[in-house]
Amino acid sequence: MQDINAWNKNVIDEFRANGGKVGGPYAGGRLLLLNTVGAKSGEKRTTPLGFVDDGDSYVVAASMLGAPKHPAWYHNIVANPEVTVEIGGEAFTTTAVIASGEEYRRLFAKFNEVSSFLAEHQAKTTRQIPLIVLKRSAD
Repeated sequence: MQDINAWNKNVIDEFRANGGKVGGPYAGGRLLLLNTVGAKSGEKRTTPLGFVDDGDSYVVAASMLGAPKHPAWYHNIVANPEVTVEIGGEAFTTTAVIASGEEYRRLFAKFNEVSSFLAEHQAKTTRQIPLIVLKRSAD
């Protein structure tokens, strides 16, 4: 866990220092920073995630590389669905909504049009990887 925390911290620092642009394996990719409140700790947490657009919303996948359990940030958004998102140099509040049914199938297909990572991660696990729609709040 320490390695992933250090990795994420480096990505977050680079993202913020460069207006949302990062290098390495994420170079040219679309990343956002998801800022949640810990479901148990109540502490602020930041997670870099790939995303796809869906109209005025952004969609992220709780894949955790196909691990058998959901990532901690997923439990955070279930407990506290109002989250802050950073894209580029902009930060704004969103409401996290877990996709289901036809919306889930449509968004899963949309992810796979962009990259095969979601299908690859889903093939590694028996759990259904949640897709979360981040709906921008009215300011």
